Amino acid sequence: MFFFGFASGLPFLLVAGTLAYWLREGGLQLRDITMIASAGMAYSFKFLWAPLVDRWRLPVLGRLGQRRGWLLLAMLAVMLGLLAMAGLTPQRLTVFVWVTVAVAVFGATLDIAVDAYRVEIAPPVAQGALVATYSLGYRLALIASGALALVLADHTVWPNVYRAMAALMLVPIATVLLAREPDVVRVRVQNFAEGLREGVVEPFADFFRRFGGALGLMILVFILSMKISDQAIVGGIIGPFYLDQGFSKTQIAAVTKVYGIWVGIAGAFLGGVAVARWGVRWPLLAGIVLGAASNLLYLALIGADGDTRLLTLVISGENLAQGFLGTTAVAYMSALVNQRYTATQYALFSSLIMLPGKVLGFFSGRIVETYQGYGSYFVLTAVVAVPAVLLFFWLYPRVKLAGEEADDFASRRP
Repeated sequence: MFFFGFASGLPFLLVAGTLAYWLREGGLQLRDITMIASAGMAYSFKFLWAPLVDRWRLPVLGRLGQRRGWLLLAMLAVMLGLLAMAGLTPQRLTVFVWVTVAVAVFGATLDIAVDAYRVEIAPPVAQGALVATYSLGYRLALIASGALALVLADHTVWPNVYRAMAALMLVPIATVLLAREPDVVRVRVQNFAEGLREGVVEPFADFFRRFGGALGLMILVFILSMKISDQAIVGGIIGPFYLDQGFSKTQIAAVTKVYGIWVGIAGAFLGGVAVARWGVRWPLLAGIVLGAASNLLYLALIGADGDTRLLTLVISGENLAQGFLGTTAVAYMSALVNQRYTATQYALFSSLIMLPGKVLGFFSGRIVETYQGYGSYFVLTAVVAVPAVLLFFWLYPRVKLAGEEADDFASRRP
């Protein structure tokens, strides 16, 4: 799971945040950079093909098994895609963009396959350890594709950086070949229509049967809104912002991609402690509020002129809050899942939670240029969390989460 987590995390920044630095140095306009670096939006739509990964056994690679076949396909595709990006460079922009989107799609597919493998390879009592190990690998991949990539870019050309990142995928590929396939007896269907119903229709129908139509929709809207502030600054806008404030790529790498990752891990740990102590709901509310408020810290960096101490202070607060929010959000979504449809339902939730922020990030360059400054955008990313707070209080008495004791309020329906 450590190496699978590393593989999942590696492409994420290479089609978003890290890519934005390459594009900025290539002379592209900010609005174009943020749109191209929003290729990571593919992660927000992975629920659309999650049933395919869940149900279809691949030809040839399927000999390794349902899960390992998809894992190997996705890893190979990501590695080859990164090599193609290095060969094309942004000079051949149209083809480069399409390859970047393909890398993002296969990166999202890898996420689906890894989550499904994790759920099936071990019993529920072992899932905590597997998630922790996966998360460590994922975070180290973010350091590699963030900090290491930026430091390398100060000493060599960007195509060489992407070739080095592609080479890092070789170890996870070897891991797939050595790992065992989960011992799962899969439901056989009699025809295509039955397979379509079991794999595609039932996971979504089950969710609305359990919560009802109107309430189910409001839960999905809440999931859409709870991390919008966080995701709005993950993409292409933040790299150019750092560069425009006078920070070097090495400074950015050391503070945001190394130190910041470990602060995020600390925030995630605090979120786990809070959930264990007070349950899911109130820590989640605290995470939403703190996550949105932490974006306002970036206002202090405007005109910082390369002040590393100020950058360190801002990253400390922002990453601690976002790590806390990440853990509490995962705990909330996990409490909504029916174990029979874990892979598809969790793919839906984890896709939706990223979508609005990615959409906002897509237009971030245009917003900054229209209002002639970054400040308005950071304020906007904080304000858009208000609907999530209001929805939290509306849903609180109406939704009963897994593991909670039934009470009068939780059993109500609108």
